[in-house]
Amino acid sequence: MINSSNDYAVEMTGISKFFPRVKALDNVDLKVKKGTVHALLGENGAGKSTLMKVLYGLYNQDAGQIKINGQEVQISDPKDALKNGIGMVHQHFMLVENFTIGENIALGQEITQGIAKLNIAETNKRITALGKNFGLEVNPRDYIQDIPVATQQRVEILKALYRGVDILILDEPTAVLTPQEIDSFFETLRSLVNAGKTIIIITHKLKEIKAIADKCTVLRSGKLIGTVDVKDVSENDLASMMVGYDIDLNVDKEEVPVTEEVLKVENLCVKDFRGVDKVKDFSFNVRNGEIVAIAGVSGNGQDELIEAITGLTKAESGRVLVKGQAVENKTPADVRRAGIATIHEDRHKRGLVLDFNIAENFILESYAKEPFSKNGILKWPEIFKYSDEKIEEFDIRPRGATKIMASNLSGGNQQKVIIAREIDQDPELLIACQPTRGLDVGAIHSVYEALLKQRAKGKAILLVSLELEEVFALADRIIVMYDGRNVAELDPRKTDDKEIGLLMAGGKNEQ
Repeated sequence: MINSSNDYAVEMTGISKFFPRVKALDNVDLKVKKGTVHALLGENGAGKSTLMKVLYGLYNQDAGQIKINGQEVQISDPKDALKNGIGMVHQHFMLVENFTIGENIALGQEITQGIAKLNIAETNKRITALGKNFGLEVNPRDYIQDIPVATQQRVEILKALYRGVDILILDEPTAVLTPQEIDSFFETLRSLVNAGKTIIIITHKLKEIKAIADKCTVLRSGKLIGTVDVKDVSENDLASMMVGYDIDLNVDKEEVPVTEEVLKVENLCVKDFRGVDKVKDFSFNVRNGEIVAIAGVSGNGQDELIEAITGLTKAESGRVLVKGQAVENKTPADVRRAGIATIHEDRHKRGLVLDFNIAENFILESYAKEPFSKNGILKWPEIFKYSDEKIEEFDIRPRGATKIMASNLSGGNQQKVIIAREIDQDPELLIACQPTRGLDVGAIHSVYEALLKQRAKGKAILLVSLELEEVFALADRIIVMYDGRNVAELDPRKTDDKEIGLLMAGGKNEQ
């Protein structure tokens, strides 16, 4: 048993949670001191999100006890969590895109005047004041669909603060933020802690744990490995605790001959759904044997660029050539047949059919081919055999996940399914958009190895990433995208994150 103390905002003792064929949590203890940032670290499927969903009432534990501020509580659903001052910001934001910021924040907690009339002015006034108080300024009248992801995250945090929470759970909070936005976000967390809030962060990013957390609890395969003072351990120590063995965080990238041009984009112009110019006269190329990375702050046209290349949106003008074959304004199927495979940023919208099982998701692009079908009839033994092989090769958890619905996998394991499927298409060009978003350090390095293996085979790879560390680890050339334009093309060996960060923010390279 954990000794209870009013020094602790959260005490979870002996928490266990079972799903069919899976023991997600096995007698886990967690103590979180008031007014601190407490990190929760573990591999994909280690039980981090499950533990926090128990605390937030999305799951009910099968065993164990929860105390909030020293008092035992029963948390059956999120309403109980909110009554106990607990809020949660999920990895995938839960916002109504065609509502305003104010409407999203106040949803279910509306201020009214009279019997049925909303007091929008007073609501927006309170939200504005709340934002200023915590360094989370927003315009309550802006629509969610018109704001960048960093602002959407602010909205999610403000939703929780608007409901008076003192304990805030953040699931992979920096997964969609740029380095500059992360620094600003950490300042926000510090202001929240200084105001007496308690923060629990689920994260895979060891550098960020070192930068912001006071303590870190590590889970592995649903079991507690230990809780450490962050100041007393190194990133390698944390990585070793997480995976159970010593791990080398360095990336070895061998020299590979660069040969013929695979992708050529010439003077591409693309508008968004509102008719606003998002990609402006953009040109670049990718050749066999190289990884070309596009770096930029989210919302500067990367999404529209990739959608135009892959046939998901129309280009206003310009050319997209794959080995000399024009594919601009062709269908996605035409683009795939030309030799492009894509790991899309939004795995739920673009990458998976969540209501299909893992085996079905693996064959989305190849179900009509041998050995998976014959004369229009699916050959399930072959499909399941192939799926089991990919689960083993890419370390997708839980083992034996072939018949599990994609919606029931952790975000990181969902990502592994997509990466395994797209690489196995053996494309001429692999487009990887945020390929390691939500992955743990071990899985990140597995993805790096998979991409570098494709490069070593002489394949062409286009990487779109908000993670400058990832860009520098993988890229042979870096293209900086700002306001829809190609503003610089740099050699990663001759630049640094400060120069690229300046260009990403619209600054000038004095050299």
